[in-house]
Amino acid sequence: MTKAVDNKTVFESMPVPRALATLAVPTIIGQLIVLIYSLADTFFIGRTGDPRMVAAASLILPVFNICIPISNLFSTGGGTLISRLLGKGETDEASRVSSFSFIAAAAAALLYSAFMLIFMNPVLKTLGASSDTIQFAKQYAFCVLVIGALPTIWQMTMAGLLRSVGCARQAGIGVSLGGILNIALDPLFMFVILPRGMETLGAGLATMLSNVAACIYFLAVIRSLKSRTALRLIPHKGLPSRSSLIKVFSVGIPSAVATLLFDIDYIVIDKLMTGYGDIPLAAVGIVLKAERLPLNVGIGLCQGMIPLVAYNYSSGNHERMKRALDDTRIAGLAVAAVSVALYLIFAPQIMRLFISDAETVRIGTGFLRHRCVATPFMFLCFHLVYFFQAVGRGKISLALAVIRWAVFNIPMLFILNAIIGMRGLVLTQMIADIFTVIVSYIIYFRFRRMYASVISP
Repeated sequence: MTKAVDNKTVFESMPVPRALATLAVPTIIGQLIVLIYSLADTFFIGRTGDPRMVAAASLILPVFNICIPISNLFSTGGGTLISRLLGKGETDEASRVSSFSFIAAAAAALLYSAFMLIFMNPVLKTLGASSDTIQFAKQYAFCVLVIGALPTIWQMTMAGLLRSVGCARQAGIGVSLGGILNIALDPLFMFVILPRGMETLGAGLATMLSNVAACIYFLAVIRSLKSRTALRLIPHKGLPSRSSLIKVFSVGIPSAVATLLFDIDYIVIDKLMTGYGDIPLAAVGIVLKAERLPLNVGIGLCQGMIPLVAYNYSSGNHERMKRALDDTRIAGLAVAAVSVALYLIFAPQIMRLFISDAETVRIGTGFLRHRCVATPFMFLCFHLVYFFQAVGRGKISLALAVIRWAVFNIPMLFILNAIIGMRGLVLTQMIADIFTVIVSYIIYFRFRRMYASVISP
């Protein structure tokens, strides 16, 4: 049986829990390894015992995360369309969409690299870099953004395109490869090759090189699968139709905006936290990474769900589509509940994994315990956003993202910071997401009633 037939079986006839596991488990593993290598930089920089270096790495996180919305523009916009086209049997158009997404992602990455090269100093100062942290932030940013934006964005885009045709295992391997290499290279560059005081540069070099390796792997895999999937790196049958290009951007732009607003939220937290000093900034930087464990599992679940939902939506099997949505919700909430319990109990130990400074640990413990309670609500928010992306409802997914971040979360950061200080910065997520979940499900149930013939009750 060919790989293409295997993928069709996953989409069409395999029991939904098994199909979801087939698509989601490799993605979850990849997401966890991405998280681990993201944490690895913080962990190894924390071994220096220098809060300035930890704070510098925290400052770079928001601008590094901008690579994600750039990638989402094409991996989500193009990938969900590819799944829907395959569900309708339009393989040639799916191939044209894949090559367009690949090339457009590369062009966008190069533009972002040029922007960061030219405007690095004002960007870092806007983010709140102090005279003590800016030199370390520049070392890290030059590697991961100026040199590393292309491999970072490219490998994320290719992973998304592979998932769209059911090749979640290959996507997971590639993402995992980059993460494992980063974990191995971090201590080598930070504590062996480079001199003391250059640890942030070493962490940046390790991240950049690991993403280059992942890119090479993905290029080889997509090339090897060209006879068995719709994916193409180089256009050979012309550009996608105008209708397809509109559909790519009608979902890709909302996905990018949603991720960008999430990133802006982190930027605002960092900026407001700088008013309380480098130690609270270092603490919140660790917390924002540590809390990602259940969120990355949830994202992996949803990324596995997307092609299954998109394919069955287009093929007309709406009961199977809804079952995939419901099973993903149950699994994600179970992971969130377990994670909340573990974070509440082991918050001090988690902080000490990253830094030994007692004051940073004390502040971070309180931050983590407050932030973790929001985890189930955060999952429910992006679960529905991913669903609407999968079925091509970009306007609804955009509306949910704007409501979550621009209406509730970001304004509340300023309000609660003014009322109760830095503790308000970590309480905002839970309060804002409770409101967002209520609004999101009101919109979802209205959508179900409006399209009752499409989504069965």
